[in-house]
Amino acid sequence: MSQKPSELILTWLRRQLPEPSMQWLDAQLAKLAGDPSDRNLHIALGMTPRRLGKDDLALSQDDLDEASRARAGWDPTGWSVDEAARILILLEVGGSGADFARRFTDLCRSADVAEAIALYRGLPLYPDPELLEPQAAEGVRTNMRAVFEAVAHRNPFPRERFDENRWNQMVLKALFVGSTMNPIPGLDERANPTLARILCDYAHERWAAGRPVSPELWRCVGPFADDAALADLKRVVETGEAPERKAAALALAASAAPAAKDMLAAMGEQASAIANGRLSWESLAQELQQAN
Repeated sequence: MSQKPSELILTWLRRQLPEPSMQWLDAQLAKLAGDPSDRNLHIALGMTPRRLGKDDLALSQDDLDEASRARAGWDPTGWSVDEAARILILLEVGGSGADFARRFTDLCRSADVAEAIALYRGLPLYPDPELLEPQAAEGVRTNMRAVFEAVAHRNPFPRERFDENRWNQMVLKALFVGSTMNPIPGLDERANPTLARILCDYAHERWAAGRPVSPELWRCVGPFADDAALADLKRVVETGEAPERKAAALALAASAAPAAKDMLAAMGEQASAIANGRLSWESLAQELQQAN
């Protein structure tokens, strides 16, 4: 039987934290269990980084597999010790229903950047997720990339809870804040014709201003490429740099349009790389990351 997420987090922290730090955390959890007031909760969350440090949470592949079994789609890759502890505290003493939603919203509104990142990373684990959607949507409206990515990256909450409009705005915002799109769960699954049109319009605005377009933009365009979008992809094929041409090829490969298949066939090297698995959106994302 899989452990609960809170049990897993506690196990990871006990394994990594020195004894005095773990004793402090245990004492805070016990205190909050007896008096889960907003004041005590704010104090505990605020003191967590100073008392526990900000080291990366050490997780093995087995730990990540356990996380996925405990909660489908949960990926704590990149969490820090203080983030894990803050999420644990909120899970243990935050309550449920409207009371939890109120606390979560209040905490997000008063949080500094580091605390906001922790709070939003815990979204897949909190109770009554339908009550948290409005605040989660606020998280992806921010211009602070790290906070945006706490909601959008390796977080199944948007895929599961956002309606199409919120989803589309989140994907577009990833481009606005300069965030990579590949770590967004459900990016291919939730792609839709409206998003494809929005992204093509955005590309036209960037081109008109003489500014570059992220190659990842075309990922959500390919499956729904109409004649206008295919014309845009042809432009990328003819004038783009190597990563842009790779992205155009991947987008064309996702299209069922005969014209797309003809264009891809003419891109011998890229078409071959896609066919034999050497070129994918994941490999292109890694290439772009290394280039930056």
